[in-house]
Amino acid sequence: MSGVNKVILVGHLGKDPEARSLEGGVSVVSFPLATSESFNKDGRKVEQTEWHNIVMWRGLADVAAKFLQKGKLVYIEGKLRTRSFEDKEGVKKYTTEVVAENFTLLGRKTDFENDGAPLRSSSKATTDGTDLMSY
Repeated sequence: MSGVNKVILVGHLGKDPEARSLEGGVSVVSFPLATSESFNKDGRKVEQTEWHNIVMWRGLADVAAKFLQKGKLVYIEGKLRTRSFEDKEGVKKYTTEVVAENFTLLGRKTDFENDGAPLRSSSKATTDGTDLMSY
């Protein structure tokens, strides 16, 4: 039986996506995503934040570069990938990233507007007044 490699995250972008174009015109963006959880410790509310490295490729990368910005709340589905690289001194390093397969912008309708004009007309309203934009 094969395994399952599935990641679902809801968090805020730590900075604007960094867009690059590779050989053959392949688009890629990367950015950090912060997820937080709260718990009680000795009667105090404690918040713990985890940072995740997100990578998006090709068409998804193009859409992300256009719509995602630092601070935006986003739902991401993808898979974990660990890769190696050599640093400037030639030392082999490893990093684990979430390779996104799709994402949904979360937030209020005004979060998707630019000078009063909607960015995309296919957003879906939810019952709690939150709008969703899926890609």
